[in-house]
Amino acid sequence: MSLSPKNSDLKPLFEPIAFGDIKAKNRVLMAPLTRNRSHADGTPAKMAIEYYRQRAGAGLIITEATQISAQGKGYKDTPGIYTPKHIAAWKEITDAVHAEGGKIVCQLWHVGRISHTSLQEGGKAPVSASDIAAETMTFTENGFEPTSKPRALTPTDIRGVVRDYVHAAKCAMEAGFDGVEVHGANGYLIDQFLQESSNPRTDSYGGNPEKRVRFLMEVVTAVVDAIGAGRTGLRLSPTGKFNDVSSTDTEKVFTTAIDRLNPLGLAYLHVVERFPGMPINPSEEALLTRLQAHWNGPFISNGGYGADDGASTIGKGRADAIAYGRPYIANPDLAERFAAGASLNTPDQDTFYGGGAHGYTDYPFMNEKKNVA
Repeated sequence: MSLSPKNSDLKPLFEPIAFGDIKAKNRVLMAPLTRNRSHADGTPAKMAIEYYRQRAGAGLIITEATQISAQGKGYKDTPGIYTPKHIAAWKEITDAVHAEGGKIVCQLWHVGRISHTSLQEGGKAPVSASDIAAETMTFTENGFEPTSKPRALTPTDIRGVVRDYVHAAKCAMEAGFDGVEVHGANGYLIDQFLQESSNPRTDSYGGNPEKRVRFLMEVVTAVVDAIGAGRTGLRLSPTGKFNDVSSTDTEKVFTTAIDRLNPLGLAYLHVVERFPGMPINPSEEALLTRLQAHWNGPFISNGGYGADDGASTIGKGRADAIAYGRPYIANPDLAERFAAGASLNTPDQDTFYGGGAHGYTDYPFMNEKKNVA
């Protein structure tokens, strides 16, 4: 069902759009949101069916980050998409979203070094572009702990990880997803190869920007070959320093990546522009504008937007759609609230990660009185 906003200035948010082969009814998208409520083996819990069904009013739902393999896991109770049990559980979710007229893609995730030996099979070390540990924490059975020192992937290992991405993408299509989003952002494995601080390799996967983008290109190209470009999106965070990554040649790296990605004809590029509590400076904003101008396909912006500035950003041609994160945690009917000019629920941060239905599926809709907080 299409929505007509009461405020005509918000009209850009409610125009339909095609992301490759995926037809979205509006441009208010649900960003990927890690909620740590899956079973220990990566199978989504039954309550995730209702969680995603409630949010089917979004033009497109991008699932929480979903690991492509056991090796790709970095946080407790996050979902996977590589076993028959995973496929069956996700199929119930995609069926529920589709029954409500929604569209949903699966975000494919390998955390790389943002993991802990207790989360890896056999207590093995995590893997990364190098053996440099990340100065950050991850979420284990013991709470937040420092990440473990990784081992560097060999070229043979890398080929195996690329196959894991392909397998996961095929599993996602079997589970009924409308497509996938390759997670190349936020300091996880693909970003670890892109970024200078985490990739001092001297082989064909490291050194100059042309070599640092190789792993990204191999993953995305393989996924496109497996399920089609029109079903494949990509998430990047060019200005992000989340999870202890940085570069001195950011613009060259990401311009190189975008120029190589353009001929593939991906469904979209999803860019993280701001992180909560990390303001963007004018030079970074200018860089993002230049990178957006390089991209030939649909462009999704993400990071601290509301209804007004989201619509304005689309109206100015700065983006084609806006992905909303925390607002979608607390407002399952966010698109409908924007259209009606309704107030928003306040998210309860204490229930973001882990737990049960409280703070997950019990936030009120516009016509309900209860409050989760």
